[in-house]
Amino acid sequence: YRGIATMKDSARYIKIVEWSEEDQCYVGSSPGLFIAGCHGDDEESVFHELCSIVEETISIYKADGKELPPATSGKGFANVA
Repeated sequence: YRGIATMKDSARYIKIVEWSEEDQCYVGSSPGLFIAGCHGDDEESVFHELCSIVEETISIYKADGKELPPATSGKGFANVA
């Protein structure tokens, strides 16, 4: 069917890029998969690197025959004050 997208496994995991005062740079993480996976001076670059790391982490789980951790997207991590 045209127009129906298939969700990638990586979309099941939240990706957070936030400024670290302590490190004076942006830090990317994906709770549920890993913490503090990458860092850098440019927020957008850190996000793109983070997405790649999430994809790679999922590939490693699959190659090792391990079950993926529970999904974190839609679990209330975002928009929490």
